[in-house]
Amino acid sequence: MSSESTATAAPVLEIPPAGGAGRTPLAKKTLVSDHPTWCPGCGDFAVLASFYKVLEKLNYPQENIVTFAGIGCSSRFPYFVNSHGGHFIHGRSLPFAAAISLGRADLHVFAFGGDGDGFSIGGNHLFHAARKNTKMTYVIMDNSVYGLTKKQTSPTSPIGFKSKTDPWGAMEQPVNPMKTLLTAGATFVARSHATQVNHMIEMMHRAALHDGFSVVEILSECVEFNEGAFDAANPRKGGKWQTIELKKNDGSPEDAARHDPTDEFAAMKYALAPWPGHFGVFYEVNRPTKNKLERDLINRTREKTKSASALQLLEGTFAKMR
Repeated sequence: MSSESTATAAPVLEIPPAGGAGRTPLAKKTLVSDHPTWCPGCGDFAVLASFYKVLEKLNYPQENIVTFAGIGCSSRFPYFVNSHGGHFIHGRSLPFAAAISLGRADLHVFAFGGDGDGFSIGGNHLFHAARKNTKMTYVIMDNSVYGLTKKQTSPTSPIGFKSKTDPWGAMEQPVNPMKTLLTAGATFVARSHATQVNHMIEMMHRAALHDGFSVVEILSECVEFNEGAFDAANPRKGGKWQTIELKKNDGSPEDAARHDPTDEFAAMKYALAPWPGHFGVFYEVNRPTKNKLERDLINRTREKTKSASALQLLEGTFAKMR
């Protein structure tokens, strides 16, 4: 008897949709992985707890969630989320995460990093990830210090900040994250604070639903090496919490003063406001994603070549060279 007649087809594994029959709604107990190893009081704990809440609300299939990061305190994030994920070279998490998004349309990609990973060694990759508008969400946990390596000046450290690299006080102009992200071309730009949990959840949830490159900068205090850095925006510490009220388009007189998130010039005005600035959605527009542009290119090429195989295309190219 031939092997062909005895062979049986492999069973097809059908995965029920999230929240549907046969699938338990996503919950924190299924998302928790290793116990976080941040210092007690670190703002990153609140960011992680908020992200769990966001994933519960989104209710994506757990196997379709990817968390990726570079190097730094905040970049430990993937260890603490029970999903696909990993670390990459310092500052290079975004091109790796973008490749995952481009290669697997069924996955929801989240990248995490700090001010050093995003605005220093990874600044070049952040710029190009933003302008290319790859569909993914990037959460920047900004503590304005290199905390993992025990207090060095970071790109967002304010002038006068004393550290091991600047014992006399930082002299260089710090990076303005919102201004940088707007200039780079990100299609969703938002800002939050680790002490404002409900606001963080709202911003990250909205970013995840955006079809394009979405970024949320979160001020996350390093209690060991930059304590009190963000008290100016914390009402519990006597600070001023200023949120951006978005237009409701309800025709009311009050709506004229509200922010239009599609207005880049208005967003830049908020970005240039004095410290501690404003919090909320600065900018949100729709622009074709790199994912869609590449998918359309592939489809047009397949139609043009009548869906020829890679080998046939290669043979045809060599034939023209004879």
